Amino acid sequence: MVKTITAEQLAEKTDANERFTLIDTRPEDSYEAWHVRDAENVPYDPDEGLSEDKLNGVNALDAGQPVVAICGKGLTSTAFAFELEEYGYDDVSAVIGGMEEWSKLYETVPIETTSDDLVLRQIQRRAKGCLGYVVGSKEAEEAVVVDATRQTDQFKVAAQDAGLSITRVLDTHVHADHISGSPALADKIGVPYHLGDTASERGVQYEYKPLSDREVIEVGDIEIEALHTPGHTSEMLNYLVDGELLLTGDTLFVDSVGRTELQFGEDDASRGAELLYDSLHETILELPDDTTILPGHLTVTSDGRYENGSPGEPLEARLGDLRNELDFLGLDREAFVERLIEDVPEKPPNYEAVIAINTGKDTVDDENEATELELGPNNCAA
Repeated sequence: MVKTITAEQLAEKTDANERFTLIDTRPEDSYEAWHVRDAENVPYDPDEGLSEDKLNGVNALDAGQPVVAICGKGLTSTAFAFELEEYGYDDVSAVIGGMEEWSKLYETVPIETTSDDLVLRQIQRRAKGCLGYVVGSKEAEEAVVVDATRQTDQFKVAAQDAGLSITRVLDTHVHADHISGSPALADKIGVPYHLGDTASERGVQYEYKPLSDREVIEVGDIEIEALHTPGHTSEMLNYLVDGELLLTGDTLFVDSVGRTELQFGEDDASRGAELLYDSLHETILELPDDTTILPGHLTVTSDGRYENGSPGEPLEARLGDLRNELDFLGLDREAFVERLIEDVPEKPPNYEAVIAINTGKDTVDDENEATELELGPNNCAA
């Protein structure tokens, strides 16, 4: 009988390196754009059924292993699984909700600090590589959330599990690759929502409390300093936590820097690149080498691999190590700008629609539509 498994169970199987054959039944272009690690593509239309050639292809893949089928929403893969069963396969599963549910899979990861009072949780959105944070004080039993994604319950649960109440919600910038959950989270629990004070230049229509460069907010005795670091966007803020950890948003990653043309456009990308160079060299690289860099994204490839680290493990770097190892940081100003404007990666899907939603100029009320807008890995790094 065909079984069903959840996205969480698929992740557990993948992380444990269990032996099974994962078959993605979506059209080839959807599969090529984004799929789970080690998935094989067998496009399937329930109205057409399995052709002899496709069945032979599945037989060649199977090698006697259990089969797990996945599609966009769990419908086509279920029909595919039932047809495989009719052909004699006796260990077939379909992933409930398909890639939609895979896109909503999270891990909450504790980040070690030198302070007994400071609580820091990195909230990893596995399929997209989005990283958000809960930053709090044990003594005050309070926390702020930074860069919440649309599944805001993940952040509320992380704070609650740490014994903390959320008192503020912050975004580093107007995101282009995913729908921010920060305004909705702040509104839902009745706390202030913060963006950089230059966000007004982008026509942000959400109600927010602006933070200026070097402004400090406090969570108990924990200080969080806002640093204006334009480049990826004009309003970008980094948040320096207790002088030892820097939440860098899309300014500096552990393997790259933020791209600049998503806001500035390709014709004006050099201006963004110049701003980013100054932000890196005049603000971030002025901090001590022992500063821990905690970025807003990690790199997840279109074939579902983590290029840095592993799911459920902290994604962080020492600033001094990045200074020595990341080639972007060793370039002079002219070479840096040239590199950013000439080697432009593929844009995040639907980025213009996502920006419109994240500035409050447009809305999306339908869950399916929101999911469709966000499908695929992030592409915010240069």
